[in-house]
Amino acid sequence: MSFDISKKTRKFLIDWHRDLGYFFTGVILIYAISGIALNHLKDWNPSYSVEQKDFTVNVPADYKQVTEKDVVAIVKKAGLNDYKKYYFPSFGKMKIFVKDGTISVNLKSGEAKLEILKKRFLFAEMNYLHYNPVRVWTYFSDIFAVVLIFLAISGLMILKGKYGFKKRGWWLVLSGLIFPIVILAIYYW
Repeated sequence: MSFDISKKTRKFLIDWHRDLGYFFTGVILIYAISGIALNHLKDWNPSYSVEQKDFTVNVPADYKQVTEKDVVAIVKKAGLNDYKKYYFPSFGKMKIFVKDGTISVNLKSGEAKLEILKKRFLFAEMNYLHYNPVRVWTYFSDIFAVVLIFLAISGLMILKGKYGFKKRGWWLVLSGLIFPIVILAIYYW
């Protein structure tokens, strides 16, 4: 395969490769960072962290005797002002839903645990975009994907000489394709 192109075409490719690369740098970083984060969903939640607080409360052991006043007291002891609702998922257990979290209460022991979800700074926003949340972002992402194809192909043609595609680039491209092919051969085919 030969990429003998004119100086005018090479200049055109260099200029567009450079400018599109600059323009899409932020999006490249968003997809790269959120992609790494999403690759490790088994290890952590990249969008949210869970803050926990253990405390004890005085509450009737019999769920039939628990009043709304008791629930309000538990919520206040957790350092919060209000709750959405509560219920008893099993004998001796109470679950209270609060803004962005829950309070689990053991009615017998009085042990309570507050769990609040907090958005991770920047990660939550990047992951939101990574999942193509709205139609306009999907269109923008499609344009971005086309630009990535252009950047990959133009990048092959820009350099000439000993660092160009004909001398050095072709075997690096082939080397880069080996790993995905091996993974497909082992795990997919």
